[in-house]
Amino acid sequence: MIVDIFIPCFMDQLYPETGFNMVKVLEKVGCDVNYNPEQTCCGQPAFNAGFWEDAKTVGEKFIKEFQQDRYIVCPSASCVGMIKNYYPEMFHNSALHNEYKQLAKNIHEFSSFLVNIMKVTDVGAKLEGIATYHDSCAALRECNMKQEPRTLLKNVRGLEICEMKDTESCCGFGGTFSAKFEPIAVGMGEDKIKNAMDTGAQYLISTDVSCLIHLDGYIKKHKTDLKPLHIADVLASGWE
Repeated sequence: MIVDIFIPCFMDQLYPETGFNMVKVLEKVGCDVNYNPEQTCCGQPAFNAGFWEDAKTVGEKFIKEFQQDRYIVCPSASCVGMIKNYYPEMFHNSALHNEYKQLAKNIHEFSSFLVNIMKVTDVGAKLEGIATYHDSCAALRECNMKQEPRTLLKNVRGLEICEMKDTESCCGFGGTFSAKFEPIAVGMGEDKIKNAMDTGAQYLISTDVSCLIHLDGYIKKHKTDLKPLHIADVLASGWE
């Protein structure tokens, strides 16, 4: 199977190794991976900030970059949620109506693609330690995805998953929310870290680097003994 991948702009700039790890896992489960180097952003930052026309311009570019009718895999539920749920608001009954509908049908978050499309629940990963999982708002509420990451993580050898209190609560990132309402965002992040630490976990895992960036800021400032990991980094661990 040939799959296209979309690497979010912030991941490309800040956590490129996570993108490489996603490719590593996809290739192991039998996918030939295609990457269009012209890709940039799905338009979500502009959309969330209220600049809909700018977001539409970016979205038009995105749609034209994924014209092949094949699966698109993305290591960010936030970006996938943007395309599935908000492209209809920008492109419904437009010249790109059919194209955006095909795109929304084809794009999948990484862990959902593995479990629901490839029917893979064990990639042979190994990581010793205790971890807790954070449900990102985008994964849970925009992609209707809760069990898929947990199904994959429970098959990681050596890894014990301990559910934290209020795992479905927002971490406080919320895109521009954390910039506009910093004190509230910091407080929400603090609650999330406290709940994670109460489980005794060494690792905090999520499908969304955006959440992990926010939480890692708090972790580093307060020198907390907790390591954030994207699920792609976990699934690429322990094998060559």
